[in-house]
Amino acid sequence: MNDSSGTGDEPWLVAGLGNPGPRYAGNRHNVGFMVVDLLAERAGGTFRTHKARAAVLAGRLGGVPGSPGPRVVLAKPLSFMNLSGGPVGALAAFYKIPVSRLVVVHDELDLEYGVLRLKRGGGDNGHNGLKSLTAALGKDYYRVRFGVGRPPGRMDTADHVLRDFSAAERKELDYFVDRTADAVETLVTRGLEPAQNAYNS
Repeated sequence: MNDSSGTGDEPWLVAGLGNPGPRYAGNRHNVGFMVVDLLAERAGGTFRTHKARAAVLAGRLGGVPGSPGPRVVLAKPLSFMNLSGGPVGALAAFYKIPVSRLVVVHDELDLEYGVLRLKRGGGDNGHNGLKSLTAALGKDYYRVRFGVGRPPGRMDTADHVLRDFSAAERKELDYFVDRTADAVETLVTRGLEPAQNAYNS
C-alpha cells in the first residue's frame, strides 16, 4: 500500500481521540478532539451522532478553487478513550474505509509540548486509545502525534493527561492545534512524506 492520498475520490477517516463530555473538554488527553473540531470548522459542517457511538461529520478538506479536496469523515469516538477502537472500527466498516486511509490524532507523552510527529504504524506506547484501536483494526494506520510532555515530578501519568493544559500552555494551544490541523490536511491531500517534511518538528 502506498501512503499518498488518493487520486480518485475514496474518503479518509480522521479520528481525534479524547473523552466525551464537558468535564474532559480541556484535558491534554482531548487534544485529538480539539484538532478534529477545528477541521470540522474548516470543512464547514456540524457533527451528528452516529449509531457507531461517535460524533461524525462527512465533508471535504484542503480544497482550492477548481479542486474541492479529498472527501473525509471526521470522527470523535464517544465511548471514552480506552474503548476508542469499537466506534472507529464500526465507522471504518460503515463507510468502507480501509485502515490504510485512517488518520488518528492523539496526545503523546514522549514528545515535548507542541512538538508534532506524523508516522504510519508502530506500537501504542502505553496509550490506551491506540491500544484499543490496534486491537480492533491492526496497527497500519496513520498517527498524528501531538506532544503533551511527561508529567512533572512524581505526578501519575493518568493525572497528567486528564488535567487541563496549564495557563502557560494555553497561550500557545490555539497555534499548535491549528498547525496540527494543517498537518492532517497535508497528509490527506499530499501524502505522508510531504506532511512529515513540513510538520515533523
